[in-house]
Amino acid sequence: MNQIILGSHVNMCAPDYLVGSVNQAISYGANCLMIYTGAPHNVQRADLSKLNVNAFHQILKQHHIPLEHVIVHGPYIVNLGASNPQRFDHSVTFLKNEIRRTSYIGAKYFVLHPGNATDDCVEQAIKNIANGINRINETNDDVVICLETMSGKGKEIGNDFMQLAQIIKQIKTPHKIGVCLDTCHLHDAGYDVGALDQLLDEFDQIVGLEYVKVIHLNDSKNQQGANKDRHENIGYGKIGFAKLLKWVFHPKLLSIPKILETPYDQKPFYSQEIKILKTQHWFDYR
Repeated sequence: MNQIILGSHVNMCAPDYLVGSVNQAISYGANCLMIYTGAPHNVQRADLSKLNVNAFHQILKQHHIPLEHVIVHGPYIVNLGASNPQRFDHSVTFLKNEIRRTSYIGAKYFVLHPGNATDDCVEQAIKNIANGINRINETNDDVVICLETMSGKGKEIGNDFMQLAQIIKQIKTPHKIGVCLDTCHLHDAGYDVGALDQLLDEFDQIVGLEYVKVIHLNDSKNQQGANKDRHENIGYGKIGFAKLLKWVFHPKLLSIPKILETPYDQKPFYSQEIKILKTQHWFDYR
């Protein structure tokens, strides 16, 4: 059971900031966590000196949570796929600062929605995203940018493995790029997340399993292939508990942090979901 790395998104709010984040995660029974470095829908950011980084590190150490299990999620206001030069440059500049903040916190993995094809040209959007990440990585020493699998809503890039592979192939520093597999997004994009062995084999052939650094563990309110991206609590959606349990216990995924992004305004809350998943010690993936 100590092998299972399971946690959730947590808040980072004044005045406690990161101390409040890690204490919230611990209260849920989590041994990993995901945060934003600031509000995901605007550019306002607290000064790094206010984040209580030293105390945060001390609490992590006391509870045996390595910094590799602290995940930072990128903001939603950027779009590296943008064809507009000003929008693209703004996204690059803002993300460079987010990566700097992530590095200061000590986190290793930064999850990013790849971007959107604003001019209906998927090929150009993929080139823009790769170009943007290459520019960001010029000033990025130690953070791995993890492209999140998307549901295919609107003009999203990253709803199939081939698009991710095309981006990664163009990255000049492959040790600074990874992937975050989101179960709800994969399901909504049309993948059968219950056929996990086949899905992982397909991903390995197209992208490479070595790139998987984070998993978002979510059920879905939608039918498979709906391209809608509406998360549901574990076991209450169209994926179901048994299929998602495979993701927790699959031997190829045991060492990867799994983050719940399920609805937290209704039962079960994160603490209940983590407890339920961790107590399935009888589960034998084989």
